Amino acid sequence: MPKTMKGPAIFLAQFAGDEAPFNTLPNIARWAAGHGYKGIQIPSWDGRLFDVKKAAESKDYCDEVKGICTEAGVEITELSTHLQGQLVAVHPAYDIPFDGFAPESVHNNPKARQEWAVEQMKFGAKASRNLGLDVSVSFSGALAFPYLYPWPQRPEGLIDEAFGELARRWNPILDAYEDSGVDVAYELHPGEDLFDGATFEMFLEKVGGHKRCMINYDPSHFLLQQLDYLAFIDIYHERISAFHVKDAEFNPDGRQGVYSGYQGWVNRAGRFRSLGDGQVDFVGIFSKLAQYDYDSWAVLEWECALKHPEQGAAEGAPFIADHIIQVTEKAFDDFAGGETDTAKLRKMLGISQ
Repeated sequence: MPKTMKGPAIFLAQFAGDEAPFNTLPNIARWAAGHGYKGIQIPSWDGRLFDVKKAAESKDYCDEVKGICTEAGVEITELSTHLQGQLVAVHPAYDIPFDGFAPESVHNNPKARQEWAVEQMKFGAKASRNLGLDVSVSFSGALAFPYLYPWPQRPEGLIDEAFGELARRWNPILDAYEDSGVDVAYELHPGEDLFDGATFEMFLEKVGGHKRCMINYDPSHFLLQQLDYLAFIDIYHERISAFHVKDAEFNPDGRQGVYSGYQGWVNRAGRFRSLGDGQVDFVGIFSKLAQYDYDSWAVLEWECALKHPEQGAAEGAPFIADHIIQVTEKAFDDFAGGETDTAKLRKMLGISQ
């Protein structure tokens, strides 16, 4: 049977805050439903909304969380472990800024920070299962990214060693997700070692084609790299199990291009935009995903240097709803068909009886 994706849904990370209605799960769930969203993607690190350790240990707590969402009129799409996944692998160049993603007790201690991140990721697997979820979304972390540009010349084997170590760290986590029956859908994102199709393939090979190693498809990151994001779906659709609906634009000029000259977001050649304000071909994307029977969620991830988040959220739900294709169960020209008659077919082909 043809499958239709679910949505619209919204990733809460960019909206959670200390002021109502963004400060508690009941409040923000009602806010999302009020904008027309049917699902919410929960950032598992934000204690104002969710306790991932408690969710891993208590089915009752998970039932309570689901009840809060149901009462508000939404359901949970996935748990996000982006920040914890980032800390599974951190190059020393990024130690100081990434300490901010972890509790103070592990600051200035990369080994302890990594152990905390791995534990958090495993909590995410059990919590997802207790919530009845089959997919989670995350980052891979990075060891090789500072060497993205091949100057100075990279020593032979450097990248292979980096991806081998990345796989060594992730294999036990992926096995934990397999035990829970949950995918890890990596958002392919600059700053991570997994940032495009080529790097995903390198990692997938190193983890032995692990069945839980999947993709959170986000075209905005591909447009800013000038990657063919429609062809990407043709190539990797069997590994896509989550979808961030996020827009972007790329406007190179005589001063800057893909790397955007260290400029802030407003002045970059490549920047994220609210849905409909950028250059991403969402008609093409939703059509491709419908073609390949993607039936999970379409989740707004809102990031824009110009538009207010409330306006972006309000516009996002109808935008996604208008793009979701209800996949047909019959061909448009079925009315002109008929029963199969072998004798008639042979006669039409001029084949003698």
